[in-house]
Amino acid sequence: MTTSKEQFAVTKSDAEWRQSLTPDQFHVLRKHGTERAGTSPLDKNYQPGTYQCAGCGTPLFSSETKFNSGTGWPSFYAPLDEAIETSVDRTLFMTRTEVHCARCGGHLGHVFNDGPAPTGLRYCMNGVALNFTPAEEQG
Repeated sequence: MTTSKEQFAVTKSDAEWRQSLTPDQFHVLRKHGTERAGTSPLDKNYQPGTYQCAGCGTPLFSSETKFNSGTGWPSFYAPLDEAIETSVDRTLFMTRTEVHCARCGGHLGHVFNDGPAPTGLRYCMNGVALNFTPAEEQG
């Protein structure tokens, strides 16, 4: 699950990413930023549906794996198959596992070992890096 990819299926220049993303999305997805806790409406969204990468539209998480972590960020205990890649993040004087979209490499958040069963993992995602499609809109 660790990424060493230099190229992804979707690649764009910074200028192209800036044209297709909001400034907040660009900061998080392309510059490894973090949105403020509690600012994403997706944190408290519990409708059935699918969460996709805001950068390229790749389906990443099912609402069936979403839970309220109390952290202020949308959290999931498992991604969809082959949707994400990970890398080591040594910023902020600690070592964490960074989560990226497998298709475009966009920074989504981090994964921690303090989640619920059945995986014990908490994929703590930036809501601005995600789009949500309700189940009734998924033909």
